[in-house]
Amino acid sequence: MTIDDPFRHATVGSGVFYRDPRAALTWLQAAFGFEPSMLVSDAEGRLVHAEMRFGDGYIIVDSEWAGHIASPASVSGKNTQAVYVRLQQDVDAHREKARAAGAEILEEPTDHFYGERQYRARDPEGHVWTFSQTVRVVPKDEAERLTGLRIEGWHR
Repeated sequence: MTIDDPFRHATVGSGVFYRDPRAALTWLQAAFGFEPSMLVSDAEGRLVHAEMRFGDGYIIVDSEWAGHIASPASVSGKNTQAVYVRLQQDVDAHREKARAAGAEILEEPTDHFYGERQYRARDPEGHVWTFSQTVRVVPKDEAERLTGLRIEGWHR
């Protein structure tokens, strides 16, 4: 017998806060491909907690429930964090889906020295998301040579 634990998560996730979390849930699914995995509402139907999954990762989508919690829309568009998502599918096609759903593309898909092709997008409330796909494995010595930097803890 297996127990289906609704709180089973990857080791690290992120909380993303919105003025309108219900609208965010719909938009994140349409634009970026996140899948709702848990919605908790109170007796009046207000969303109290929501989770979405992407591959083996997850995010919590929530409201501005305390004074120290804010959507970028409530703080002049400023971000104090960004969410990074590793894609298995084509990053260019993902960008087009996001653009079609209304994402503001901040950085078009670009190949980087460390072997990733990535783009950045801003959602309707101002959160910045980075989507990345590995296009080639880069050895540490090559990365150091290309950048002129000393790299510690290279994870390839």
